[in-house]
Amino acid sequence: MGDFDFFVGTWNVVNRRLRKRLVGSDEWEEFPGVSVAHGFFAGGGHFDEITFPTKGSAGATIRIFDPARQEWSIYWMSSDVGVLGQPPMVGRFVDGVGHFYADDQHEGRPVRCRFIWSGISATTARWEQAFSVDGEQTWETNWIMTFTRASED
Repeated sequence: MGDFDFFVGTWNVVNRRLRKRLVGSDEWEEFPGVSVAHGFFAGGGHFDEITFPTKGSAGATIRIFDPARQEWSIYWMSSDVGVLGQPPMVGRFVDGVGHFYADDQHEGRPVRCRFIWSGISATTARWEQAFSVDGEQTWETNWIMTFTRASED
């Protein structure tokens, strides 16, 4: 528990997202975001909302810790879609790096999805998403978020 306590607060986010996924593209788009995160259940749960001002959309994440399995389940939802994403990403932190996985779909195609949380400090963090279509032999990173803590004026 408490692995996501570092994330409580307000963050400025630089998003770098692959324009087309799983087609060999190397064309990226960059856009800003602002994330506001809160903890609950004494560190066993976290919620954040991220707004993308240039996209006119927002997203939210719920993270809940299962003490019996010592794993986090991460659920994503988007204002563009309006449903709670399933299945959750499931995983844990080891040596300060979080790895989370789920079987999912991208445009109707089955994919293995991976989130990695790394570079965590009091003022910075990095999140990335990648897809695999070959049983985790190779991964295509398709979204990177670089977080910088907003100043507390």
